[in-house]
Amino acid sequence: MTANIQAVLANYYSCPQYGDLTYQEQALILIDSQGVIQEIIASDAANYQSEIERLRQAGQLVELEEGQYLLPGFIDTHIHAPQWPQAGIALDRPLDEWLDQHTFPLEAKYADLDFARRVYQDLVDQLLARGTTTALYFATIHKESSLELVKICAEKGQRALVGKVVMDDPDGNPDYYRDESTEQALADTESFIQEVRALAPQVKQGVYPVVMPRFAPSCTDEALQGLGDLAQKYHCHVHTHCSEGQWEHDFTHERFGKSDTEALRDFGLFGPKSVMAHSNFISDQDATIYRETETAVAHCPISNVYFANSVIPIRHLKDLGVQIGLGSDISGGFSPSLYDNIRQAVMSSRQLEEGVDRDLPFESRGVADSRISVIQALHLATAGGGEALDLPIGQIAPGYAADFQVIDTQGLPAFGVFEEPEQILQRILYLANKENIHQVYVQGQLVHQK
Repeated sequence: MTANIQAVLANYYSCPQYGDLTYQEQALILIDSQGVIQEIIASDAANYQSEIERLRQAGQLVELEEGQYLLPGFIDTHIHAPQWPQAGIALDRPLDEWLDQHTFPLEAKYADLDFARRVYQDLVDQLLARGTTTALYFATIHKESSLELVKICAEKGQRALVGKVVMDDPDGNPDYYRDESTEQALADTESFIQEVRALAPQVKQGVYPVVMPRFAPSCTDEALQGLGDLAQKYHCHVHTHCSEGQWEHDFTHERFGKSDTEALRDFGLFGPKSVMAHSNFISDQDATIYRETETAVAHCPISNVYFANSVIPIRHLKDLGVQIGLGSDISGGFSPSLYDNIRQAVMSSRQLEEGVDRDLPFESRGVADSRISVIQALHLATAGGGEALDLPIGQIAPGYAADFQVIDTQGLPAFGVFEEPEQILQRILYLANKENIHQVYVQGQLVHQK
């Protein structure tokens, strides 16, 4: 990685609030030595030109070229890192078959550190190349390979939140892939937290340990309570699945006599640093618990099409005040690109609003007022993810990490029409691919260049 950049001159977009878009043309973005945005000087400011000249003469100014735009780095709030080799495999099969015949045998391979290292290095490279500057990762039950993922992210410059997965229930997991015991699972989790915390001060962009039960059906009550206690003891992040599909939602209710949301909250797993993947079947009462505890949803629109048995009402949950980030859910979601998930988030919301069963009457076919815009979906992938993770990331604004994507629009259709700033952004969000991502910066450091 290069030394920190100190200033960028760029046309930039940011979505600080859900539904709001900020655009500034030729803004001067000043970045401090810690890689945090210090100040943004607009083109009409009195000191604008003098600051540009000073920075140019000092060789400290990065200037974007014509047709290039600055976007915040993407924040992927749900990735199964070990499943990267499985991306695109068996997505036409039922969930139980997908897990039992493909996912669990694959994840068991991560006892092999060499295999883990090869996969994780490639995955982090692929995500950075697609503009994902922060990632919330499920690893596996193996502490050492989970630590290897943390170290790879630290080395390559990606901000990472990583959990050693807990799967301790003999009745809920295959014999060949589960924790040795509840006691060992909790001891390994605590040791993992301590080791990541010891590494973190050396990592400028940040690495964070995560308390991570796979989901309630894979964990004993003792493990869930023990993990909740560790989350409270260390004030660290928590990530698991909650009410993803019909089976999980119903299974948890039958087991505990309460919703998945209520059960996980009662085990101490909800709070401002907690992110619940999917959450498709949460009720309005559950949503109130999310809002009151400041727990966030990781919305995974591509994966939900395959395995969630429903379309989650994102607009309704936002109206209820729930924090929501965007996730790829590799490999339940085949694409490592949050651009693809932004697009699918919009499409799924339109299907929910319009309905999908043509044999139903039009007036009862869909759920009214369910659609979200591509700008709202961009918020979920950026500032929404920052809110979900309780970190100052996801915005181009003073006090936020200098996490940027430099997007080159060369090759995207234009022809001199639809050239308003929001139209240009819409074109980027719908049509850009990895080839349009010219550079990626994390905490002010260049981590990817095309």
